[in-house]
Amino acid sequence: MLEKLEKIALRYEDLQAQLGSPEVYGDARRLKTVTRELKELEPVVGAYRAFDRAERSVAEAEALLHDPDFRELAQEELSAARAERERLAEALKRLLLPRDPRDGRNAVMELRGGVGGEEGALFAAALLRMYTMYAQSRGWKMDIVNLNETELGGVKECSVLIEGEGVFSRLKFESGVHLVQRVPETESGGRIHTSAATVAVLPQAEEVEVEIDSRDLQIDTYRASGAGGQHVNKTESAIRITHLPTGLVVECQDERSQYKNKDKAMKVLRSRLYEKELSRQSAAEAAERRSQVGSGDRSERIRTYNFPQGRVTDHRIGLTLYRIEAIMDGDLDELIDALVTADQAEKLKSGGGDT
Repeated sequence: MLEKLEKIALRYEDLQAQLGSPEVYGDARRLKTVTRELKELEPVVGAYRAFDRAERSVAEAEALLHDPDFRELAQEELSAARAERERLAEALKRLLLPRDPRDGRNAVMELRGGVGGEEGALFAAALLRMYTMYAQSRGWKMDIVNLNETELGGVKECSVLIEGEGVFSRLKFESGVHLVQRVPETESGGRIHTSAATVAVLPQAEEVEVEIDSRDLQIDTYRASGAGGQHVNKTESAIRITHLPTGLVVECQDERSQYKNKDKAMKVLRSRLYEKELSRQSAAEAAERRSQVGSGDRSERIRTYNFPQGRVTDHRIGLTLYRIEAIMDGDLDELIDALVTADQAEKLKSGGGDT
């Protein structure tokens, strides 16, 4: 592990030197790549340097043990230094775990009302609000690409772009089926119903990763519909893009500008195609993926929100929290932190940190 850490520290120093090079500053793409790698290595190098300081503190305290005048003080310092060294060693093991290369990306989130008809759509709307509030709390930018609502304000389907620091790494475990148990507003008998909504979180693809031939696209314009601004139904600014080889269809009617709608729709299409290709490539690894915190498959039931009992249960890690109102208001960090920790623990158990 120490040999690997030394190589990482040398790479970090090399990247810092590159930042001062005119050649790098003159190349926007290269500058972005160098800056991104530096940011990824920074926590590892910081922990490694702290570990090195703890090692030296242990050696110094051990040396002082032989001096009768300092033995008692040295023993205290030695215990503290060893504890710090142990803590940093564990932190470094986690930092050296194989990293999901998609973690630093922005995300496309898609929500759909599922089982339960109108109640499923209303729950999808509640989830959209929950994720919107969570994005706001983390300073992320969230743009609706397409929103298809019911007459009661439920969400039949919705696509959103989320941009910011660590978006995909935090949201990727949200993919799956979310169940809700509550008394619907439309239920006069007071009976508890179980309904569902599905969430899919895709890493946003970059243009260089997914090349789309314009001849493979059918682009239609139409007038925006549904509740919204004054421009609705007045201009043909809404866009529908069909990718002919795969049959994927993406719509966007959020912006007044046809160009902006097309740009957003293309981002979603590119991300769907990217995910489709990744899924094809990783089919052989599906069993291993399912054995971890969750495959992210949309058909997988991941969480239940029980309103009468005030609880939220994540079935993948057996975690139940009795604070449903705070969670529905976007306070998701405790849930997401637990999922990230469980994923790391699984990787450590499988030997992922021994490289």
